[in-house]
Amino acid sequence: MEEMEEELKCPVCGSFYREPIILPCSHNLCQACARNILVQTPESESPQSRRASGSGVSDYDYLDLDKMSLYSEADSGYGSYGGFASAPTTPCQKSPNGVRVFPPAMPPPPTHLSPALAPVPRNSCITCPQCHRSLILDDRGLRGFPKNRVLEGVIDRYQQSKAAALKCQLCEKAPKEATVMCEQCDVFYCDPCRLRCHPPRGPLAKHRLVPPAQGRVSRRLSPRKVSTCTDHELENHSMYCVQCKMPVCYQCLEEGKHSSHEVKALGAMWKLHKNQLSQALNGLSDRAKEAKEFLVQLRNMVQQIQENSVEFEACLVAQCDALIDALNRRKAQLLARVNKEHEHKLKVVRDQISHCTVKLRQTTGLMEYCLEVIKENDPSGFLQISDALIRRVHLTEDQWGKGTLTPRMTTDFDLSLDNSPLLQSIHQLDFVQVKASSPVPATPILQLEECCTHNNSATLSWKQPPLSTVPADGYILELDDGSGGQFREVYVGKETMCTVDGLHFNSTYNARVKAFNKTGVSPYSKTLVLQTSEDTDSEEQTLPFPVPSERLPLRRMSPFSSTLNLQPSFPGRSYFDFRSSPHQLSLHSSLQSLNAPGCNFETQSAPYSQLVAWFAFDPGSAHSDIIFSNDNLTVTCSSYDDRVVLGKTGFSKGVHYWELTIDRYDNHPDPAFGVARMDVMKDVMLGKDDKAWAMYVDNNRSWFMHNNSHTNRTEGGITKGATIGVLLDLNRKTLTFFINDEQQGPIAFENVEGMFFPAVSLNRNVQVTLHTGLPVPDFYSSRASIA
Repeated sequence: MEEMEEELKCPVCGSFYREPIILPCSHNLCQACARNILVQTPESESPQSRRASGSGVSDYDYLDLDKMSLYSEADSGYGSYGGFASAPTTPCQKSPNGVRVFPPAMPPPPTHLSPALAPVPRNSCITCPQCHRSLILDDRGLRGFPKNRVLEGVIDRYQQSKAAALKCQLCEKAPKEATVMCEQCDVFYCDPCRLRCHPPRGPLAKHRLVPPAQGRVSRRLSPRKVSTCTDHELENHSMYCVQCKMPVCYQCLEEGKHSSHEVKALGAMWKLHKNQLSQALNGLSDRAKEAKEFLVQLRNMVQQIQENSVEFEACLVAQCDALIDALNRRKAQLLARVNKEHEHKLKVVRDQISHCTVKLRQTTGLMEYCLEVIKENDPSGFLQISDALIRRVHLTEDQWGKGTLTPRMTTDFDLSLDNSPLLQSIHQLDFVQVKASSPVPATPILQLEECCTHNNSATLSWKQPPLSTVPADGYILELDDGSGGQFREVYVGKETMCTVDGLHFNSTYNARVKAFNKTGVSPYSKTLVLQTSEDTDSEEQTLPFPVPSERLPLRRMSPFSSTLNLQPSFPGRSYFDFRSSPHQLSLHSSLQSLNAPGCNFETQSAPYSQLVAWFAFDPGSAHSDIIFSNDNLTVTCSSYDDRVVLGKTGFSKGVHYWELTIDRYDNHPDPAFGVARMDVMKDVMLGKDDKAWAMYVDNNRSWFMHNNSHTNRTEGGITKGATIGVLLDLNRKTLTFFINDEQQGPIAFENVEGMFFPAVSLNRNVQVTLHTGLPVPDFYSSRASIA
């Protein structure tokens, strides 16, 4: 139960929750703490004034603040709500849990009411101290947030279990520890006093005796109040709204905002969500069990490393003592090497033990908290927190499955002392590290169904054999010169597809591919024979294999140009869709290796070139809250929090341009657009970490953001129907943004290098559609050509 204690403490005051309320972001706060961190906003920002102006804001609208001055995790500890003439700059405070919160803008007026019942200042907002989402309160104030009665019940049980033992009330001198309590008499008894004063016979035989802890709970706790609706305080919760994921009352269904929503029985949804949480806990319990066994394994490794170290040192000393005096000077150096290896292994294993212990403690605490929540018999209270708990359980289970339970260090010392050199070579004596050599990769297989020809181009695709266990570091594609000459390398890299353009017409080519890793090179694949033709009307062909006698024509498109580029092999279709890996890469290559005497190929280069790519969003790497449609070209989100989705195509060279249209835009959210690495954080706004470069924009203005640093505030926002353009110029290493065909601000980022994937972050108030395969804006291509 001790691991669960952090789940039961308020992030503001650091104490156990008192009268906890649930914020729309699923986090909890004490009602008194929520009042303490309220901030009053100007009249123009209130929901009433916005509704009066026809802007149509929801009850809990995200605060429209200046993102340049809003608190961020990378600031110096001070923050203010900028843009308000009446809002002074106030220092951030830190709670006992280390969470920084904003104090109120001014002290609350004196009142004779209790803190929980005191009126909330008009036009107040509250910022969640955990996720930093800001909300403007409506006329109900804090009463508009539901109370977390399930959490109160768990805290009560936890505090009772930690309380001191109860004493007998009838012992005359030194009271003994009570063993039972009579519910009718309301008295705690030890065993001797119970037998003497409360014998189990006569009228006393009908009294109910319970354990002391249970008796104290029944004595101190009042009956739990029936759950009532936050909008209609006189109505009890009776149904569950599937769309809003919250309990509702009969009046909400008749005349409220849930009248057109799908609803289900409260009891049925309660049982369903309990079952889902129980099933999720089963998986997490298995992970926790594996983690405990893994910790035992790691602790055994420490002992084994100690024993192997002692044994190795003994062997080393024995060998050194057998040598002459010159060898003794070398012995100290060798021992130092062994001790260093010893300490390194111990440090790695102990660090992993510490890391896994902390993670297991957190997992166990979450499990115990969830089990206590399942024990609650309050359907509506349970449903208010069940979705968030289920997501946390699945997320924690996924964290255990990413190689966490694999030792980072072996117990063996892969060192062997070679004592055979002559005495005159004693000063060159050193360890010889023994490592098992890994095999070479398997022979690649040409994917004939994905090999195609068009005009004077040929696209080749290959893959590793399905049962191959040896990874390949890259591949080498070879092509002859079309006249039966020797093979030459035309591509070396990690890709599994390459398009060769500018081949000779009416010529025969042979192509083959092999894989390589650090150990060596695999055998060649089978040779694919291609023959070009002068038939300009031939259609796209799929190359059969083998082709020893049959020659298929290639369509002539233009005079021979002799260039090799990775680009679409025919209009309207992109080679990116043929890749078997989940994330495709686009590169520019050249036939430099074919630029040799006796070969008709030559290299073509230009200062400005664009690679047109067709791609969609990638469901495999996106956050689970992202919703896909329109063949993965349209996305939205089921959460109020920002979630990230990446494109399927990654870029490392060339110039690339794509656009996104805003299909839906409600309540002025801040979607972000840009590029990111593959390992970018998926559960925060794009640009919050150092793996993303983005522009986030609302209905009035935009900012550039990278590593949580906001720059270049620019006027001009978006509405429904707006178009966002993203231009990634990896030749010049720049990233530029456009809104409605006009450049938004200066060049957003410079010196961008590496592999980038198109990326978007949004919440449930936004829906966007992706448009790819577009040319860059005319003025940019003209400017680039001049430069």
